[in-house]
Amino acid sequence: MTPAGFPKYRRGQRVKTAVDLINDHSFPDREPEGVLLAAGATGEIINVAIHTEANVPIYIVDFGEQLLIGCLEEEITVL
Repeated sequence: MTPAGFPKYRRGQRVKTAVDLINDHSFPDREPEGVLLAAGATGEIINVAIHTEANVPIYIVDFGEQLLIGCLEEEITVL
């Protein structure tokens, strides 16, 4: 098991969404609470950060077509 706050995945890894990714109002040009990407969409991790208050990794994933989404570990899996 990965310790809290320590990233399980790394930059450059190909991943797919494990669940539908819902717009949490981070994308004002998309429907609020609408599906941004369906489960199974593929992308590449381009950056990894740690949310300082929650002490959890946030993965910035490039899903193409200029769509970068911050994902939690439980929202993605490695291809």
